Amino acid sequence: MASDTWLIAGLGNPGARYRHTRHNIGHMVLDELLERMGASYTRTKVGAKAVGARLSAAGPKVLFAVSEGYMNHSGKPVRALMDYFSVDPARLVVVHDEVDLDFGRIKLKRGGSEGGHNGLKSITQHLGGQRDYLRVRVGVGRPPGAMDTADYVLQNFSAEQRDELPQLVGRAADAVELLLTEGLTAAQNRVH
Repeated sequence: MASDTWLIAGLGNPGARYRHTRHNIGHMVLDELLERMGASYTRTKVGAKAVGARLSAAGPKVLFAVSEGYMNHSGKPVRALMDYFSVDPARLVVVHDEVDLDFGRIKLKRGGSEGGHNGLKSITQHLGGQRDYLRVRVGVGRPPGAMDTADYVLQNFSAEQRDELPQLVGRAADAVELLLTEGLTAAQNRVH
């Protein structure tokens, strides 16, 4: 039986080499949320760091998690956590980088294609093809010229973007909170 717990999965890659890259914006947003709550991760047996918390005393139960493996393998630990905590796929929120949005834009949606995003592809695969989970898409912009998308997202943000990054991460964290407390449509109206 499904529980009323939400799972917020922040996508990214492990290690210092990737910490400040565009592909790790999902990790950055979850770090911001945990900092706001004064919470910290613990290691799990499924290849993820996670912590259970509430956004407020009366808020919903939330499990925040980041994979300890690479982006392309995000689905396995996400699915394992969903199974262990009986999280309904409708209560899964994935926070990820989005090259199809200009840097600084945030979009919320339910379902849809993975748009070439390997982390989303892995999650969809491990959910048996189900795509009806929520996404917080954080715009990192398109690569310049003919640069390969994979190379672009694995680079650090530009100097100008780094100046704006704390505000973007904060707004994306706000969007996650709105999604959980007000629902998708109301959050979309405020975020978009």
